[in-house]
Amino acid sequence: MDPFHAGIASVIAIIVMIIFGVRVAYASGIAGLIGLVVLRGWDPGAGLAGFLAHSESSHYTLSVLPMFILIGYLAYYAGLTQGAFYAARCWFGWLPGGLAVATVFATAGFAAVSGASTATAAVFSRVAIPEMLKYGYDRSLAAGVVAAGGTLASLIPPSAILVIYGIIVEESIGALLLAGFIPGAISATIYAAIIVIRVLITPELGAAVHGITWNQRFQSLSGVWGILFVVGIILGGIYTGWMTPTEVGGVGAFVIFLLALAKHGMTTRNLVDALMETSKLTVMIFTIIWSILIYVRFLGFTGLPVQFADWIVNLDIHRFWILLAILGVYVLLGMFMDGIGMLLLTLPVFFPAIKALGYDPIWFGIIVVKMVEVGLVTPPIGLNCFVVNGVRPDIPLEQIFRGIWVFVVADFITVGFLIAFPQIVLFLPQLMLRQVAG
Repeated sequence: MDPFHAGIASVIAIIVMIIFGVRVAYASGIAGLIGLVVLRGWDPGAGLAGFLAHSESSHYTLSVLPMFILIGYLAYYAGLTQGAFYAARCWFGWLPGGLAVATVFATAGFAAVSGASTATAAVFSRVAIPEMLKYGYDRSLAAGVVAAGGTLASLIPPSAILVIYGIIVEESIGALLLAGFIPGAISATIYAAIIVIRVLITPELGAAVHGITWNQRFQSLSGVWGILFVVGIILGGIYTGWMTPTEVGGVGAFVIFLLALAKHGMTTRNLVDALMETSKLTVMIFTIIWSILIYVRFLGFTGLPVQFADWIVNLDIHRFWILLAILGVYVLLGMFMDGIGMLLLTLPVFFPAIKALGYDPIWFGIIVVKMVEVGLVTPPIGLNCFVVNGVRPDIPLEQIFRGIWVFVVADFITVGFLIAFPQIVLFLPQLMLRQVAG
């Protein structure tokens, strides 16, 4: 079998394995290993697969992942979720659907110290949904806003999935993290605007909260200074170049740990749980990365990505329509696969074509992660919806899925906005490069 057809066969094999329930990481790792052995022979192929898993995953850059994950788990015990929601409730509760709007901005704030979407959705299912139901909010809206709000952790730094994208395509992780901040804020604002419009049209969905004084509003800010401080460390450290992303993650985790101690929310049991959960998630992600590295190296030998890129570039179609077709693939895959799996399966083939078409890799990364967010809430997989249902089994899955569609529309609006105005994404990374160069 020639290398090109071996590459095609590997893609088909991965799809078949996924259909039969094999996890994407294992499917791609198996396909990559067999492919290397077929093309290079047993000793060179198997030796290369083993060498890649060690040499590439021992890079300093990858140490940012456990730090960012640990920040999220420690933040919960520091009480930052409750403080963020209470402050957002005080400042935005007066709006139509105010508690849902508050949930959006509280999840966005917590996302700034947590790189995990599912963790954000789980935490606010406990914090925000009871409060909304207490005020008579529609159950679909209450559950849907938590599921959708949790996805903001994929975009707002520190984002684990942006780090993984940077590793796969070998782009600056610092630039990617900065690039996600403004789009994340815009996405949260569009979520909030759509909630207000919906409740103005259908007031019974969620009432406003009245009777909050200005004194209460200003006092509530004491619960968010910790988030603001950590956000300042993350963005300031990366923007100025004073710290690498890994150093930013380490300092941020230490600050959150001190906050948790100061609030007496951290027990020995909590610390052990946070460290164990961080370890489990880190091992899972590193397993996926090993598979990515093996499969990407195999694809490099086949020449499939280069030939696909050449074919795409030579199509007599405007590059905008090609981009929309690629994004459509992510919408379809998001219905059946997790975000990391999508990146693993598609980027080795799509990314060379995107670069050949002249799109900025940092900008494309933000667009792709936004599409991953859509996949986190769309059926039949919709991982965040299952997380909300797991915490609140009294709210059926079909009600949760009914509640997320308006936020999916909001996501498409955001993607259209970022495509029309790419400088929104590139503004902070370009400032960072000028700052470092100066």
